[in-house]
Formats: sequence, structure tokens, C-alpha cells
Amino acid sequence: QKKQMKKMILKMTIKLFFLLMKYLITDVETTGGSPKTSKITEIAMYLFDGEKVIDKLESLVNPEMPIPPFICNLTGINDQMVKNAPKFPELAKKIIELSKDAVFVAHNVSFDYGMIRNEFRSLGFDYRKPHLCTVSASRKIIPGKDSYSLGKLCRDIGITITKRHRASGDAKATVELFKKLH
Repeated sequence: QKKQMKKMILKMTIKLFFLLMKYLITDVETTGGSPKTSKITEIAMYLFDGEKVIDKLESLVNPEMPIPPFICNLTGINDQMVKNAPKFPELAKKIIELSKDAVFVAHNVSFDYGMIRNEFRSLGFDYRKPHLCTVSASRKIIPGKDSYSLGKLCRDIGITITKRHRASGDAKATVELFKKLH
């Protein structure tokens, strides 16, 4: 009985911890697969307080370079769409404000976090945040899946993704996944 009580107290403590934290659940679309050679074309960030989204940033981003045809076909984002969009430096202040005291969360966090860190590095700013990967968390909390890609995992656990391979659609799905994981 003492063991059960300890387990219950631990679960309640973890739940309270999650409710006291803020999470910046993020997805970016880019011109390619490498943070060192690619640029962001779209960003969606949802500030999650453990229960609901309390603030957000959704924007196309002018990457100041051509978007390859493969990426245009995958995301539907083309050069014309981003021509008059804000450049990353114009969004940097809002990103800093949103991420204050928040854990950076993404599905395959090393990519999204790496892209954002690289964009800030190009501005002479060392952007560092505690970060959490929903792929890694899913592997531990929902073991045994054939795939942990966002699309397949969401389909398996009943999360609908609207606008797949667009920052807002993927980030909203990651919010729903994160809710199920914690």
C-alpha cells in the first residue's frame, strides 16, 4: 500500500510539474534537409501551458533563396508565396518572447531546433533552450510502433493532421501528440 501511495504521489508530482512548465511546440518547413545549408520557409510555434495553447506564431518566412522543386511539391510552398513574407530577423523578437521560460518541443527536435538555432546564429545570437523530442518520448511512452514518423504515429493513435507538411498542420498535430504523451 505504501508503494501504491508513493507511485500515486510521483504521478501527481509529474502532472503538477507539467502544468507549471510552458512548452513551445514548433514545426518548421525549410528549403532542404540540413540546418547548415537550408533556410526556413514557414514556422509555427504554439506556446502550451500543459493544458492549452496560450500564444502562437504562424508565418511563412522569406528564405532569401530559391525553394527547390522537390520541396515545393512536398510542402506546396513556392517562391511566389514567400516573396513578400517576413524574413527571419523580422520574426526573431517574437520567437524570443514566445520561448522565454519555455521548453522547446518538436517532432524530431534536432532538426527544428537546429534550423532555428542556425537562423539565430546567422544573426550573431546564440539561441539555446532546453528541448524535448516527441519522437524520443513516443518511443518510450508508446513502444512497439512500426514507425514514429509524425504522420504514421498520429494515424495510429487517432490524431488527425490537417495540412500535412505545412508548419501549422504539423505543429498542431504535435500539440495533440504532446497532450497524449503527458
